[in-house]
Amino acid sequence: MENRNAIQKNPADSKSQSNGHASKSNDVAQGLRDLFVHELKDIFWAENALLKAIPKMIKNATSKELVAALTNHLEETKEQVTRLEKVFSLFKEKAAAEKCEAMAGLMKEAEAIMESTEKGMVRDAGIILAAQKVEHYEIATYGTLLSFAKTLGEDKAADLLQKTLSEEVGADVHLTEIAEAHINVEAMEAA
Repeated sequence: MENRNAIQKNPADSKSQSNGHASKSNDVAQGLRDLFVHELKDIFWAENALLKAIPKMIKNATSKELVAALTNHLEETKEQVTRLEKVFSLFKEKAAAEKCEAMAGLMKEAEAIMESTEKGMVRDAGIILAAQKVEHYEIATYGTLLSFAKTLGEDKAADLLQKTLSEEVGADVHLTEIAEAHINVEAMEAA
């Protein structure tokens, strides 16, 4: 993956290591910080892209509960973008996005689901499927970023990331509840 290469350092560019363990420890910490910032840019792109994708899901959904859940999560996503900007600031980095290929693929799949199903409960079930795939990606990313922030001793960043992680888990649970309460059964009966 070409983006991953951007975070690797060229050994020829490193200063010669004369301090042994301390230098190696600093290199590892810097490497983890670089990886953290790279992944922060990745999820920043993803969240901003979702600000455009979620309204399309809302427009295509028919269940009032699903529309309400997606609308609520759209507002949370706006707050999450603001939180990410704060995390960038804590790391003394400019808030910048790098295209997240995983999220781009998930959004493309969501579009395909909405285009290939008729408006109604089957499409709603498909929207939930697509949204939960997104949530699971976000949960994995935020969980890892939270762990990195803790390891790096960045407690304020960790607190911000924990809040977002909790929201993503909550959104996923709520989507499951909506699906199991009626959408999946109604989708089966409609088929």
